[in-house]
Amino acid sequence: MRPVALSCGDPAGIGPEIAVKARAALAGELPFFWIGDPRHLPPGTNWTEIATPAGAAAVPADRLPVLPLAFAQEAVPGQPSGANAEGVIRAIERAVALVREGAASALCTAPIAKKVLIDGAGFGFPGHTEFLAHLAGAGRVVMMLACPQLRVVPATIHIALREVPAALTESLLEETIRITHAGLIRDFGLAAPRIAVAGLNPHAGEGGAMGDEEERMIRPLVARLAAEGMLIRGPLPADTMFHAGARVGYDAAVCAYHDQALIPIKTLDFDGGVNVTLGLPFVRTSPDHGTAFDIAGKGIASPASLIAALRLARDMALARG
Repeated sequence: MRPVALSCGDPAGIGPEIAVKARAALAGELPFFWIGDPRHLPPGTNWTEIATPAGAAAVPADRLPVLPLAFAQEAVPGQPSGANAEGVIRAIERAVALVREGAASALCTAPIAKKVLIDGAGFGFPGHTEFLAHLAGAGRVVMMLACPQLRVVPATIHIALREVPAALTESLLEETIRITHAGLIRDFGLAAPRIAVAGLNPHAGEGGAMGDEEERMIRPLVARLAAEGMLIRGPLPADTMFHAGARVGYDAAVCAYHDQALIPIKTLDFDGGVNVTLGLPFVRTSPDHGTAFDIAGKGIASPASLIAALRLARDMALARG
C-alpha cells in the first residue's frame, strides 16, 4: 500500500524521538515516512532522504524515511521556539497535500503546541483538527478517541463544563451522531454500526428529576434516528455504560462532553489511545497525548500511542479502499 505520511509536530517535543522508535517497531509491517527537518531527529538516528513518498518503500528497515523540510533553526528538546512555528505548519500542509493527491494513503500527525504556533506564526485555528478541516475544505468534523476496547466521541469538546448544556443542541448532537455513523461505515468497515448515546445528567436525568435535556431533546432524537434504521440506543447513564459488559453492546459511544468521553478510554488504555478525525476526505489519526516537553530528549517517551495511531491509519485507509 502507499505509505502513511507522518508530520513532525513540534520539534522540541517528543515527536521526533517517538517517530524513530515507531520506525524500529513497525519496519517491515507498515510503510510510513516522516516530514520534517532532519536536524531535529535524535542524535545518531539512521535516516534516508526520499524525494517522494514512493521512495519510502526502498528504504532499509533500520533507517527512517525522511521527506526533508527545512526549518528556521535547530530545535532544543523541551524548549519550544516560535521561530520554528512556520515550519511545523508547513509540515502539516505538505502532509495534507500528499494525502489529497494520493501519494500517501493516510495522515498521522505528531503533537503540536498551539500556543507556540499562535505566538510564533499567528496560527488562526483552535487546534490541529480545525486546521485540517480548513485545508481539506471540509465542514464540521468530529473527534473520536479509539482503542481496541472502546471508541468514544464527545459532542462538545474544549469548552467549560458550565457551557455544555447550552452548547449541546439537538442539531449539534444529531450532526455528531451522523458523522460518527458514517465514519464507522467508511473508516472502520462496519456495515451496520451500533451507537450508544450518553445522557448529559447523572442517571441520564432520571426521568427529569436531575435535568430535562434527556427527555426534552436526547430521547426524541435517538428515537427519530432509530426510526430511520440506525442502530442506536440512549440516552444511557454514563456511569454504567463503560464497563466490559456494556461495551459489547455498541461500536461507539457518543458523549455529551469532553471528560465524559475521555476519562473511560484513558482509564482503559492510557498509552494506546488514538485520536481520529471523522468527516475529513482523507484518513487522519494522531497519538492521544501532547508534546511532553518535560521529558523530550530524555529517551524515555513511549511510542505506544504513535504506533497505534499509525496502525489505525493504515487500517482505516484499507477500509476506504
